[in-house]
Amino acid sequence: MKQLVLIIHNVRSAHNVGSLLRTADGLGVERVLLTGYTPYPLMQNDERLPHLQRKIDARISKTALGAEKTVRWEHHAQLEPALKILQDSGYQIVALEQDENATALPTFHCPPRLALIVGREVEGIEPEILRACDEVIEIPMLGSKESFNVTQAAAMALYHCRYYP
Repeated sequence: MKQLVLIIHNVRSAHNVGSLLRTADGLGVERVLLTGYTPYPLMQNDERLPHLQRKIDARISKTALGAEKTVRWEHHAQLEPALKILQDSGYQIVALEQDENATALPTFHCPPRLALIVGREVEGIEPEILRACDEVIEIPMLGSKESFNVTQAAAMALYHCRYYP
């Protein structure tokens, strides 16, 4: 079975984080890394102010529907050290982003160990992070909109990687 890790980097919306955790649960993602300024659920030794802990956790829980308690997740303030650990463990680092050099999702062959990065909802993944990735994939768009919501895009990519070669 493929080993999938989801990296949620610099995503501002706690509701999107909750939905992504729920998606990760449904698709058997082994763990989720919440990096940069991405909000995260309550955790031991949480250094955030208590009222912020509760407020953010409630927003995540609203869409996660308990997945924040069943999915293995970690918070990392910095992305780069986490990427290095994953690469050293044999994971291929793949960004889901629109890019002129991206591979279209339908033609992407998912490796046995994949760490998928999704990022900022409007601006996209930072160029320096794209350069640190082994590959960039994108979802072809057929309508008039330029992109999908980060949760829907991640679900499509993770489903593809879970069930297709």
